[in-house]
Amino acid sequence: MQAVEIADGIYWVGALDWNGRNFHGFATLRGTSYNAYLILDEKNVLIDGVKTPFLGEMMARVRSVIDPKEIDLIVSNHAEGDHASGLPMIQHLTGAEILTSKKGVEALRANYGEMRMREVKDGEELSIGKRTLRFIETPMVHWPESMFTYAKEDNILFSMDAFGQHYCSSQRFDDQVDFGVLMEEAATYYANIVMPFGNQVRKAYEKVKDLPLKMLATSHGLIWRTHVKEIVEAYVEWAEGVTDERVLVIYDTMWGSTEKMAEAIAEGVSSQDVPVVVMRLTDTDRSMVMREVLRCKVIVVGSCTMNNGMFPTVADITTYIKGLRPKGRKGAVFGSYGWGGGATKAIRENLTAGGIELPYPDLEMKFAPMKEGIEKCIAYGADIAKSIKN
Repeated sequence: MQAVEIADGIYWVGALDWNGRNFHGFATLRGTSYNAYLILDEKNVLIDGVKTPFLGEMMARVRSVIDPKEIDLIVSNHAEGDHASGLPMIQHLTGAEILTSKKGVEALRANYGEMRMREVKDGEELSIGKRTLRFIETPMVHWPESMFTYAKEDNILFSMDAFGQHYCSSQRFDDQVDFGVLMEEAATYYANIVMPFGNQVRKAYEKVKDLPLKMLATSHGLIWRTHVKEIVEAYVEWAEGVTDERVLVIYDTMWGSTEKMAEAIAEGVSSQDVPVVVMRLTDTDRSMVMREVLRCKVIVVGSCTMNNGMFPTVADITTYIKGLRPKGRKGAVFGSYGWGGGATKAIRENLTAGGIELPYPDLEMKFAPMKEGIEKCIAYGADIAKSIKN
């Protein structure tokens, strides 16, 4: 295992998780990486660790550059297990002191036990020789103890989970892979992890917007060196809740009645030249749904009634949406039922709890929609589309 030099005297020494397919309960179909960085100077500094099962891979990369005992300091930007669970063993192998935020000290101790640690303050700078490191607290992006580390002379921001992607690659930089795929994974990552913390993302941006940024060295996925401007602008827009004039229809069905409604509603939306995406939840992972939620102004949710409530997959996604709290979205609810309803009421409750505005009346139909019912669904979709074009 070899380290990769990303700048003069700065190395990527992380680990590749080619087969990681689930993170925080959503699919990571392209795997992921756990990025750690080694800075060689008068004091040698390791920035972040890796998930414990990948510790051997990381240490092999460190050894390809220096003896681990030559590491003087370890910076922990984030105490979550995918970056910090290996820190007790790393400290044992290196003897290095760990630098982290005040809440980082608390979180590391609570999660992994006693270690030799020192608190660094927001804005504090540390000379390690020819380089100066600045520590920038970024609380709730996306844990309370989170921080960035900025290498001033190199203009490199070690950006922790911000700007990351669950994307495993033999390449290390954004300009070495397909940009469209990379942005898709960055959007998926933001939608499923960072979305509830838009206000905190904006505050973090204010702290770094005037810094010269040559490189964003993320904790997951590819390092940004060519498209820094594009990913930062995307984060600002996502944090502000900027959406496209676009509609997402998500649903599930038992015997096809709700599916017919979903397809007819989508037809009505597209009749007004508004883009629409339709997803059946049985066949679609929640991470893909949330990536579309990130883009769409209106989310239309449908379910058949089962046991006086939502179909299980609809209950799952609306609960997931409630937790991620997308801002500035409108919603609509539809569904079919047989002998008794209940699904639309339950959907409405979850979406309202998630901060989704519901300005449209619910559309319910008993049993399968016939010609008149299909026409109502088409008109319903058309009305939704017209409302977001005004």
